[in-house]
Amino acid sequence: MSTKAPVLTDFRRIVIKVGSSLLVDSAAGRVKEAWLTSLADDIARLHKGKRDVMVVSSGSIALGRSVLKLPRGALKLEDSQAAAAVGQIALARTWSEVLGRHDITASQILVTLDDTEERRRYLNARSTIDKLLEWRSVPVINENDTVATSEIRYGDNDRLAARVATMVSADLLVLLSDIDGLYDAPPANNPNAKHIPLVPRIGAEIEAMAGDAASDHSRGGMRTKVEAGKIATTAGTHMVIASGHVDHPLKAIESGARATWFLASGNPVTSRKRWIAGSLEPKGTLTIDAGAAAALRGGKSLLPAGVIRVDGNFGRGDAVVIRGPDGAEIGRGLVAYDAGDAARIVRKSSSDILLILGIEGRAEMVHRDDLVLGGA
Repeated sequence: MSTKAPVLTDFRRIVIKVGSSLLVDSAAGRVKEAWLTSLADDIARLHKGKRDVMVVSSGSIALGRSVLKLPRGALKLEDSQAAAAVGQIALARTWSEVLGRHDITASQILVTLDDTEERRRYLNARSTIDKLLEWRSVPVINENDTVATSEIRYGDNDRLAARVATMVSADLLVLLSDIDGLYDAPPANNPNAKHIPLVPRIGAEIEAMAGDAASDHSRGGMRTKVEAGKIATTAGTHMVIASGHVDHPLKAIESGARATWFLASGNPVTSRKRWIAGSLEPKGTLTIDAGAAAALRGGKSLLPAGVIRVDGNFGRGDAVVIRGPDGAEIGRGLVAYDAGDAARIVRKSSSDILLILGIEGRAEMVHRDDLVLGGA
C-alpha cells in the first residue's frame, strides 16, 4: 500500500463534515459568516470542477438555543430536541444562502441512526442523495435531533459523516476539526506531542492516541474521529482530519496544510461488495436462467426477465442468494423489490413493470452495484 498522502483534487465524490464549534460563534450565538463564506467558496470551486460534494453540518441545536435565548450549559434531551426544531430552519437557510451566492442549490436531509443502519431506509436515503447529486445540488445532512432519542442516535456527526460517506460510495471524507489532525498525545496537555501526518491503517496504537472533546458545542473529539476513520477506511473511503480554524479550509488542505490522512484499504465498490457477500444474512433466493447467469458474469445487472423463480419472504433492500438453473449459487445481492412484487414481474420485461405493479420501479431486480458474484 502506498504511504504517500493523497491530494484533495484527486477525489471525485467528497463528504465534508463541519462541527458546531466551527460554524457557530458561541459567545455571540450566531453563525461565523466570514468563515462559512470562505468554506462555500471552496465548495463552489470543487463543485465547478464536476465533483460531487456533500456537507454533514452540525449547528442546529447551537443555533436554536441562541434564537430561544436558552441558558448555557447542558440541555435535557427534550430541550435539545426543541432547540433543534428551531435551529434546523436557521441552519438550512444559512447553507442555502451561502451556496446560493454561487448558483448552487442546497438541499437538506435529516437522518437518524436507523436511516443508515436499516437496509431499506438506507437504500431510500442513498437513492435520494444520488438523485440530488445528479441534479448538481449540494446535500446538507444532519442528524434529526428533533426525533432521535438517546437510544437511537449517533450523538456525534463524525461517525454520521462516515456512514453517509460509505452509503454514497464517496472516495473522500473531510473532517474539519478544532485540531489539525491526530497527535500521539493530546497537544493541549503535552507540548512535545508529535503530529501524525499519515495513517496507512488504524490499529490499536492509533486508537490509543485518541483524546476527548475540547469544545462546549462538540459532542465528539478525537476518539469519535478515529472511529469514523475505521468506518470510512474499511469501506474504501479515504479520510482526512484538518483544522477548520482557518479561512478557506479546503484550499488549505489542497495547499499542503498540516492534516492527518487515513488511507482506505480498498475502493468503495469492492469493499461494499465484500460487505454484501459476507455480512448480511440472505432473506430469500432468486433462481435465474442461463442467459441471465452469463450476463451477470459479464458485469451486467439482473433484470426481471432473467429470473425464473422467487423464494423467501424478503423486502426491498434485503440480501438474497442468486442461483443458476442448476441450483448452484452464483452470487448474492440486494434486491430492489419486495418478494411479492418480485414474483409478479418474474420473466417480464422491465418496460412492463409499471403496467404490472402500477408503479415505475427500478429496471433491475438486482443492480450490479448491489451484486457480488461467488468468489469475488
